[in-house]
Amino acid sequence: MSRVLIRPAAVFDGEQRRERWNVLVDGERIAAAGPELAAGEGTRTIDLPRATLLPGLIDLHTHLLLHPYDERSWADQVLRDPESFRVARAVVAAKRTLDAGFTTVRDLGTEGAGEADTGLRRAIEEHVVPGPRVVCVTRAIVARGSYGPTGFHSGCCVPQGAEEVDGAESILRATRTQIARGADWIKVYADYRFGPAGDARPTFSCDELALIVRVAHDAGVPVAAHATTAEGMRRAALAGVRTIEHGNEGTPEVFALMAEHGVAYVPTLTAYEALERLRNLAKDHPAVVAKRDAFAAARVSGVTIANGSDVGVFPHGENARELELLVEHGLAPLEALSAATKTAAAVLGRDDLGTIRPGARADLVAVDGDPTRAISDLRAVRLVLKDGAVELAAPC
Repeated sequence: MSRVLIRPAAVFDGEQRRERWNVLVDGERIAAAGPELAAGEGTRTIDLPRATLLPGLIDLHTHLLLHPYDERSWADQVLRDPESFRVARAVVAAKRTLDAGFTTVRDLGTEGAGEADTGLRRAIEEHVVPGPRVVCVTRAIVARGSYGPTGFHSGCCVPQGAEEVDGAESILRATRTQIARGADWIKVYADYRFGPAGDARPTFSCDELALIVRVAHDAGVPVAAHATTAEGMRRAALAGVRTIEHGNEGTPEVFALMAEHGVAYVPTLTAYEALERLRNLAKDHPAVVAKRDAFAAARVSGVTIANGSDVGVFPHGENARELELLVEHGLAPLEALSAATKTAAAVLGRDDLGTIRPGARADLVAVDGDPTRAISDLRAVRLVLKDGAVELAAPC
């Protein structure tokens, strides 16, 4: 195993900025972190005098098997692009993600590509292709008739972007099957746009959501819930999910309920920025205002805010945009960085990620500048290590 001493200008350890710290990596782990560390015989030294060293960043909401809808519509990707082609694109997306300093992602649904995420996870783990550590959900679970692609006559059977269920028996079967096929998490759509008016509304009862959580929990698998409406969020929180994604119409009462039940909020601000641009929505559009107001309510509620961007709706490798938007929406840079490191790792149940301390995994990213003051400095990536291996080293 190789030993590497990294000497940056400063270290962000997952909680605070540390001046004149060095970090010693021994194999896949961090051996030491602090001021004035000695290199020792046989240790490689990397000097980064203008850089800040951080834990490898974590994005809790990605779609490696999708690419932006202004390049190709979601329906065309699901219906027209073969899985082999989508996997090839995902390999490129994984490399771009890693090069951007994101060493762990939770990929929240293959959107019509079956269990292709588990194959990509294995290829990365076995060093066949480069990429971040991938936490998989496989297909995601939706109520029958609520998801897409839609618009076909009743006699036409088309592939769906997630696995449909319609009652306790099929909920049990889908949840257990997804876990058996490699899902690290289960994702459920607690609400979606369906029905005659096409507006967002709850898709599962409280009992149905609780059944999904109970079956998954018995297998040691947490649950994430897509929920944009206040009622969908309320039901998901009461059911015991670990995270709620989007939360566009969240109210102070719902966020307080989430905080009470220990449910983290993953706002996915960048995806909605991209969709607003795609749909040419003005800043005073009711949906845009509601999203902004929901985040403001979350900030004051005490709910845990964790980083997740919904990348795939926007270009892979641009994951840091979510942290910029977290700051634009009111978080301090240190809070945004923690949301993408220590907090995100805690959501995943991984105390060996998202931190710089002895014994933690040597997932590290160095960026020119000081993102604890200017969050956009995250884009100036100089060095990326995952499990102690140098994945990217930009020239000085």
